[in-house]
Formats: sequence, C-alpha cells, structure tokens
Amino acid sequence: QVQLVESGGGLAQAGGSLRLSCAASGRIFSINLMGWYRQAPGKQRELVAVMTRSGSTRYADSVRGRFTISRDNAKNTVSLQMTSLKPEDKDVYYCNAGGVSIMGGGNTDYWGKGTLVTVSS
Repeated sequence: QVQLVESGGGLAQAGGSLRLSCAASGRIFSINLMGWYRQAPGKQRELVAVMTRSGSTRYADSVRGRFTISRDNAKNTVSLQMTSLKPEDKDVYYCNAGGVSIMGGGNTDYWGKGTLVTVSS
C-alpha cells in the first residue's frame, strides 16, 4: 500500500518559477525511479524528468536547462524546480514512482493524482 501526494502546483507568470513536491508513503523498502510526467487534455502523458535512486537523471528536451529534479531517498520524496516557465508548460503534472519495493515483498509502480500548473503570458 503506497500513496503519492503532490503539492506546489499553481499559477505562475511566464518567466517565473514553481516548485513541485511529491511524497511517497507506505511500507516502502526502496524506490528505483521517481519522476514527473505531464498531460494536456486529449494528449498522451509525457515524461518531464526522472531520477534513479543513485541520482542519474533524464529530462525532456523541452524542459532541459529550465527544470531541475531532485529526490531524497531517505524521505521518499521527489521535487521538480521549474524556472523560466513558458505558457506551453501549462499542464497537469503527475508524480510517478517506478519499481517500488514494498516491505514484505512486491514491486510495482504508483502515480499521484496530479497537480495543475498554469502559466500566464
């Protein structure tokens, strides 16, 4: 039983910044991947940024250099610092935890319910 809770979504002006945070809770032994995805209405969910437990990262080309992902393995949290925001960054952002090992056995993926990011021009 694992739950992901997101926070930090809201309204920002173009060129501004927002910080998204996500906390995973439950009887978690370890989490392999933690990251962020975003999805516009009628579109596929796309990867924004992901980080492995050891600290390796991958970013979408559209956000590279503007967004920074970080995580705290001990606290099972992941954050996304978004700077130089553009109107096209407006989407629902979803926290993802991949390869979650549960105490007592088990391995699966989990998603947060999403948080809306709005960018005004």
